[in-house]
Order: sequence, then structure tokens, then C-alpha cells
Amino acid sequence: MRHRVWVVGAAALSLVTGLAVAASASASTGAAHTARTSALGVKTGLARHIPFCEALQKGKIAWASSGAQMFCFGPQPQHGGSLNPPGLRPALGGTPGNVDAASPREDHSPALVQLYGQSETSIAAAGPYVVEAWNDSTSFATNCGARMNKEEGTGFGFSANGGHSFTDLGGLPNPGCTKTRFGGDASVVAYVHGGHTYFYISSLFNAIRGLFISYIGFDACEVIGTGPRATLHCGRPIIAASSKQCIKFIGGGFCSFLDKDFMAIDPARGRLYVSYSEFPLIGAGNPVDMSVCSLATPARPTCKRGTPLKFAGHLGGGRFDVGKPYFTVAGPSSRGCLNEGSYPAVNVATGSVYVAYEFNPATNIFNPGCFGFRNKTRNVITRTPHSCLTFTLVAACSHPKNRASVAVFSMTAAFVPGYSRFPLQDFPRVAVSSRFGDVSMVWNDVRHHVNGDILLQSFKVGSLKRVQRFPTTLDARHGGGVTFLPALRVANADGLIDVTWYSRAGTGTAWTSVVGAIGVSPAATRTPANVTITNRPSNWLTTNSDINPNFGDYTDAVLSATGSWPFVGRRLYVAWSDGRIGVPQPFEAHLSAG
Repeated sequence: MRHRVWVVGAAALSLVTGLAVAASASASTGAAHTARTSALGVKTGLARHIPFCEALQKGKIAWASSGAQMFCFGPQPQHGGSLNPPGLRPALGGTPGNVDAASPREDHSPALVQLYGQSETSIAAAGPYVVEAWNDSTSFATNCGARMNKEEGTGFGFSANGGHSFTDLGGLPNPGCTKTRFGGDASVVAYVHGGHTYFYISSLFNAIRGLFISYIGFDACEVIGTGPRATLHCGRPIIAASSKQCIKFIGGGFCSFLDKDFMAIDPARGRLYVSYSEFPLIGAGNPVDMSVCSLATPARPTCKRGTPLKFAGHLGGGRFDVGKPYFTVAGPSSRGCLNEGSYPAVNVATGSVYVAYEFNPATNIFNPGCFGFRNKTRNVITRTPHSCLTFTLVAACSHPKNRASVAVFSMTAAFVPGYSRFPLQDFPRVAVSSRFGDVSMVWNDVRHHVNGDILLQSFKVGSLKRVQRFPTTLDARHGGGVTFLPALRVANADGLIDVTWYSRAGTGTAWTSVVGAIGVSPAATRTPANVTITNRPSNWLTTNSDINPNFGDYTDAVLSATGSWPFVGRRLYVAWSDGRIGVPQPFEAHLSAG
């Protein structure tokens, strides 16, 4: 059988607005990486000499996350264009306090070089304790062994006073940083058990030498002490998922690439679930997979991530090894249409796990095989009952029991002024309301306005039958400005959901705020009232960042966790990348959710 080695059959480079970054791949055969040169002629990072990174560099992959670009290319300087015309700055508004969870004073390398940009945020809280994590540009110019683990691409901050202030803790602890590194795409969840509070912080976690294997890793962190003097102690990295295709040569090799991880917790059963995409070495399209971890020992979870790699033949002059993931949420498209942006949620009442993802983002404009109506862009939601998710190498079921989808009028082709991501994404965020018996999905969509709205579609938790006949618009009328990147994680104690998103007040401005709809019924059919989360907007055209995309691929919003039913408190925590100081920073705000 003749094989072809490739990664996702798409056909365009993830373009950069602002400062264009050119790449060179001129290393000799067998080198582990090649230098990457910017348009200014300055070496700006390491472009990994592996198929995934080369395909991304040459335009054979239509979309890859911020963390993936950090791993492949290092810093990608971004800056805005000209200032907005006078008079376009909206009035300051909103009642919650806004707090920078990082410290720009910590964002310099051991050589005293200031790095620019902490973005792509996730947040979790329990009682007075809050953790926010982000992609950290300081890692671009820092070697293993640096103070505060600054070589790690995933940074985090800790608050012991309910989010009123944070301590920037640098990068996630990783004693094995000479071999593997955390690489962004952070996800944070909180767990309260036995009177102790734990936070789990996941991200991409990739080898940097030898066999370039790709992992999803996380640190288990425990709150030590009480009150305002409490601290956060994090253990060694734990592997939640790993590449399932590898080609091994003497002295090295390369593997499939894991991307876009996100976690959900089942506090009633002590489970942690991680969903992610895998870019394979062979074949068109990519699957969405999931792993499971037991929290029986909360400080040291154990994970089931599929079968080990096993010899499957020879390919391209090397040994070809394959494995099987713990659970496949969605198989690859035969036409090479992308599956990306998966987010999990748990029905705490039953233990069922729901994973939502977008089918055909980016390939809907870059791969002609994905242009037709049969491959229309859609957000898909799946249901897998707890009985399927046995704590074994692989799950008892081979696929989800239920699946439903909704058409997406996609914003993929939008260029958002001041935002360095193209293509844009319409990834769904998902939450379960056990009280209503619904699971809700939100996303940005242009069916009503060319610059997007935030839409809500709910489904019955068992059958996944639609609750609303048509999706409900959540953003109130706001002048037609861009509206995108919604956040949603869990329902509150009354079964209501809280959704936040980026919003601009009109079409002639790049001043960006975070807005939300708080306490929304999953069955809502009318647009609810909106509140402003940011107390000051930021001008994305005047920010300075070494990360692409400069403001990340997602925002986050979650209720505080508790140790008893319904396992959620009444305080909502919101996290987003904010450019008010001229550099993207991981901000936090909190407000009562009922």
C-alpha cells in the first residue's frame, strides 16, 4: 500500500495582519529545526522541522491555534495600524472591577529583554481562590531553568482574595523542560474535595528534542494555607493525551500534532475530561478526540489516554507507529474538511459528557473540496453517556450516542481590524443545565449582521432535539460593530447560563469591550439585556504583541466551584485579553450571577 505523509488537506497559510512575517526553512537534512526570519530580517524563533509546522508554514493547513503557532514559529510581532478617527471612542461603562492577572514587570527574559503579549485566557475559581492562565510571550527568549519557569509558554496567576488582585506566578512548573515544554492554549478548572481546593491547568505540551511527539499536559495545583496568605503549589506535569501516529528515525522522528485542548470536570464522580483535535501524519481531515482522568487522588490525577504506540509498518524511510485514542468524538472528514475548536461539558446529574466542535472552519474558504452544501459549516454537539466512559485504556463505546448540529453562517473570511487572526473562527461554547434538562451552545454568526452576532441554540440533554426552532440572538443592538469569541462553561444553581463576548460599538471603531448576557434561560427565544464587563475599552489598532493572534482565539467565563451539589457558586468570573495598556494582558472581572 502506498502512503502519503501530510497533515490536513487544506490550502492556505494562516495569514498575519499588521507586520508580515516571512519564513525560511533552510536547515540541512536531519536538523531538528530551522531558523525563522521576520520581514525585518531578524531571527524571531524556531520553525520546527516537522510535518505539521512545515505544512502550516507553507500554507497546507488552513487553521492552527495560537499555541501551535507559538510552538512552530516563536514570536510573530504584531502591531496595529493608524489611530481611529477622533470621536469614535465609546464612553467608559460597566460596573465590575477589571484586574490584570499578570504583571508586565515580570515579562522580561533573563537577558533583560521585554517581551510583549499575554493572551488567550482561561479562568476558574473556588471560594476566594482564583486562577487565570494564558499564552506567555516571555517563553520566546527564555531557556530552561529560568526563574519562575519563564521558559514555559503557558503562564498563570493566582488570587487569594476573590479576584481583587493577582500574583503573577510565571510559567507552569515543568522540571523536564530540557525535553518538553508547555506551549499555550490554556484551560483551567477548579475542584473542591475533602476540604481542599485544587486547580488543574492544561495546555499544549510538546517535545523539543529527539522524537517530536505532541502531548496535552496539565499541572495539578493545590491551594496551601487559608485566607489572603494562601499560596498555590503545583506538581509535575501530567500527560492527558499524546500523538497517535509517529514516524521514528534513528535519533529522532516526528508525530501527529495535538491542538486546541480544553477541560471539563465532573465533580460528582471525580472525573476530568479533556477534548482536543489531532492533525494526523497520514490521510485527509482530522479527528476530535477525548481523554479521561480520575481525581481519586486529587493532587495526582491518573489519566486514560488510549493505547500505546505500536509498530504498523515502515513509511518514508522510518518506522511507522500508531495508537488509538481513549475516545473519538468525531472522525476525520473524507474531503479533508477541518474539525476544530472542541469544548466539553458535563451533565453533573447523570455523568454524560457533551463535546461541541466546529465542522469545516477555514477549509470552508481554503479547500475547494469543502465548498459545497453537503459540507456546509456547522457546529456539532455530541452526547456520550457515563456508562460508555469506562476508566480503561479506551472507552467502552466507539463513538458518541447522540449527535446534532446547527448551520453556521461563518465569519471565517472576516478581517477584524487590529486582530491578527485570519481566518477567524466560529467555535461553539457549551454548558449543561441539569435543572432545565438542556445543553446549550453559543457561537458567533453572521446570518443577521455581516459583523456577527452571538447566537444561542439549546438541545434536550437526552435526545439532543432542538429546544428553540431558530437560534436566539444574545447581543443587544449595538451599532453593527464586530461581535465575536463568546465564552460559556456552566449553568448556575438556577439552571441559567451566563455568556460573555467581545463587542465593538460600531463599524468605524476598533475600540473593543467585553459584554455579557447574565442569567439567560437555556430556552430563551428573545434577546436578553446585556451588561458591560469591561470598565474601559481597548483600541486593538494600537497594541504591541509578539504573539499571533495578538488577542488569542478565545475568552472565558465560569462560575466559582463548590464541593457540593450543584457544585457552582453565585459569582461569575470572566477572563479576556485586554489591550488597554498597549500590550495584550490577561484581565479578570467578577460579578454576581444570581
